Amino acid sequence: MNRTSADRARARAREHEEMHAFISLTSETGDGPAVAVKDVVDVRGTVTTAGSTVLPATPALADAPVITRLRQAGCVIVGKSNMHEFALGPTSENPHYGNVRNPVDPIRVAGGSSGGSATAVAMGMCDWAIGSDTGGSIRIPAAMCGVVGFKPTLGSVPVKGTVPVSPALDTLGPLAKDVRTAAVAVEVMSGRQGLAPDETPPSGLAGIRLAVPAGWGDDLSLEVDAAWRSVAANLPRVTLPPLTELRGAGATILRFEAARFHRDWLSRCPEKYGEDVLELLRAALGVTREQYVEALAAATELRDGVETALASWDAMLVPATRIVAPAIGSSYDRADFTDYTRPFSTTGHPVITLPLPGTSLPVGVQVVAKMGDERNLVRTALALEAQWQQ
Repeated sequence: MNRTSADRARARAREHEEMHAFISLTSETGDGPAVAVKDVVDVRGTVTTAGSTVLPATPALADAPVITRLRQAGCVIVGKSNMHEFALGPTSENPHYGNVRNPVDPIRVAGGSSGGSATAVAMGMCDWAIGSDTGGSIRIPAAMCGVVGFKPTLGSVPVKGTVPVSPALDTLGPLAKDVRTAAVAVEVMSGRQGLAPDETPPSGLAGIRLAVPAGWGDDLSLEVDAAWRSVAANLPRVTLPPLTELRGAGATILRFEAARFHRDWLSRCPEKYGEDVLELLRAALGVTREQYVEALAAATELRDGVETALASWDAMLVPATRIVAPAIGSSYDRADFTDYTRPFSTTGHPVITLPLPGTSLPVGVQVVAKMGDERNLVRTALALEAQWQQ
């Protein structure tokens, strides 16, 4: 892999400050991969803002465990990437640190909440970047910025030292320009080796069993629908648990746990929140403990249902978002970003989002595999990537 030096990565970030990809830059040096870290993860000597002004502006005294693993692998942290405030939105429009701009069309959003990480990767401001994903926050910006996003199996990467959204669902993973780099990044982040094969597998999907979920993808925008049909039209269908249940359980869990984390600040300093995040959190205060417990139980059953559906398949293809990136400042429906990503946050399955070929604006597709089956997921994603790049 051709590496970007830390100095060159930071120079690129400074040259393109108008993209608002970073909240802060470091002065770290070294010869290892240059990595951007979403500003929810503690990096010693830097302030963790979570894209907000609510948290104390005090530098972290210690690295989060995942950063310790990066340092042991020789990685150099080049900066803390910008994001949607408190990772609670799908666009990375940020009233405190600037709206992250899309690298393909800067008048558009980058997707969220890990938008700064996606833009930094796409524009060569790092070799790869850490994002977090609770309802789609790695996969949405990957899809909208034309890069690869990898959400590993829930629990496979430590999230200690990370500002939480929903501890039951929070996952850390990388964004990168290609599948192999993302797979190596997950090896580093998880401490699990052997995910990236030593040699590139032959192109083509011979022997790989792919399917798509029955009844999904009938409500996509024109741009996304055309790209989706080009890859999904002839694949067999499998039946998943009801999409409304997959979405609803995860949303309930996220809202209850996020409201619990923010409750004191919401009463003491609501004026410090952006309007959209404040509205979401105030609504989340209405989720009851009974609803939360029911959603946790439902999530376990839904996970089993998806595992059963995947039993005979290597992977399943699913749309990433319903729409392409909208213009910054335009109105939007959160569901258009999250309806197809949230189900696999609810269940915890590993997912790689790949850019589809032949589109004027980036469109992504999710590749979903069985729980803990990252090795097969990487193998499938590498084969798809090779075929789509021909």
